[in-house]
Amino acid sequence: MTKQVEKIKQLIAKREQARLGGGEKAIEKQHARGKYTARERIEMLVDAGSFEEYDMFKLHRCHNFGMEKKQYLGDGVVAGSATIGGRLVYVYAQDFTVNGGSLSETMAQKICKVMDMAMKMGAPVICMNDSGGARIQEGISALAGYGEIFERNILASGVIPQISAIMGPCAGGAVYSPALTDFTIMTEGTSYMFLTGPKVVKTVTGEDIDAEHLGGASVHASKSGVTHFTAKTEEECMELIKCLLSYIPSNNTETATRVECTDPIDRKDDLLNEIIPEDPNQAYDMYKVIASVVDNGEFLEVQPKFAKNIITGFARFNGQSVGVVANQPAAYAGVLDVNASRKGARFVRFCDAFNIPIVSLVDVPGFLPGTGQEYNAVILHGAQLLYAYGEATVPKITINLRKSYGGSHIVMGCKQLRSDLNFAWPSAEIAVMGASGAVAVLYGKEAKAVKDEGGDVKAFLAEKEDEYSEMFANPYQAAQFGYIDDVIEPRNTRFRICRGLAQLATKRQNLPAKKHGCMPM
Repeated sequence: MTKQVEKIKQLIAKREQARLGGGEKAIEKQHARGKYTARERIEMLVDAGSFEEYDMFKLHRCHNFGMEKKQYLGDGVVAGSATIGGRLVYVYAQDFTVNGGSLSETMAQKICKVMDMAMKMGAPVICMNDSGGARIQEGISALAGYGEIFERNILASGVIPQISAIMGPCAGGAVYSPALTDFTIMTEGTSYMFLTGPKVVKTVTGEDIDAEHLGGASVHASKSGVTHFTAKTEEECMELIKCLLSYIPSNNTETATRVECTDPIDRKDDLLNEIIPEDPNQAYDMYKVIASVVDNGEFLEVQPKFAKNIITGFARFNGQSVGVVANQPAAYAGVLDVNASRKGARFVRFCDAFNIPIVSLVDVPGFLPGTGQEYNAVILHGAQLLYAYGEATVPKITINLRKSYGGSHIVMGCKQLRSDLNFAWPSAEIAVMGASGAVAVLYGKEAKAVKDEGGDVKAFLAEKEDEYSEMFANPYQAAQFGYIDDVIEPRNTRFRICRGLAQLATKRQNLPAKKHGCMPM
């Protein structure tokens, strides 16, 4: 046997060793938890045979606390490039079978290399988190590694899409990287995120809580809004990532891939002509409106369980990827609050960063009143949504369906925030406030006089409400001033949006020269 053949055999043996991660027993334990290994996850996600791995033979350099005896090729993370649907992506997956997936200095170097390459090539980066946190034995070196990763998350923000899949523990400083990325997906029952674990919480606050209720997928999907999606299985998680990628471009200099449209752009849905109830206080389902106007009724909702009074997500019009923002009258009457405002603002900013047009479907009665909202800075959060719409330079089309009152009218993509096309249904009510509230302010003294004289106050107020509605609770005054470009028949909404997007395809609009704005936080 020649030396060359021996060396090749040695290489093959080392590759096989590296692919075993922490060893067969550790892999069995991972499977027993209902979880896949890092390599298995990557294989599920990317095109078959497309994964090119980097730093397979990297080893940590720590010799404290017996770590010199725990050397594993690859050092706890599998990283490289691949394709998904033929598109270049960069991916890394933490390997829990190696020292619990804990982050070392060398693991951080591997991750940073992949992120740097993603930036240079203008390709999305996908990270799969399954880690016990910083490797304690390395001390400050592990913390420095996190800092290096966070800095790259920040520099990549708005340049390339960043997607985080939480597929196991993610605690302490480790949670900041997913928080800095564009989208986070958590697997139900096997993943959690928190800054301090149940034991620390118990010691400091006396609160007795388990990991699932402190930072599980359901908590972050419905209460905190930290995660954008949840998946019942890891297979579902991978399919969700693929679907999400199909709606977004590879970087901020491109547009999302256009797909062939089999849904006629002039398709009319008579349901829309009848969906607005006669009673202005009666709810209807905005999801039905969305399904009626988008291509083939397909809609990928973002944060579906959080702040349900506003709907955000991706759809297509004539094959073009579009971000949809819509108030939901069936949830808290579609009112804006702290959570709805920040949910909408974050989504609008992502769309703007990656050249995705924004279609807004508006039916909003105002901002939620009360001390709970004011104490939690609804003013600042509402301003975030306003800022996001006003800053966005992508094509923006706004449809006013019914209520559009006061400040909430302004923040939902009005003409003054540089919306390109503003349409209204005949049922639209664009005013400072609703008729009953306005009459109470405008005719309070007269109503008191009628009452003192023994007159019919209810009839008086009803008459004035009718007068106010006739004058203001309609789209025609706004159209008279040019704040609404056209009043349209509801069933023609899809066609008007499709044609509007085609018209706006060559839109060019720049912001004033500056380092960056100071968004209200």
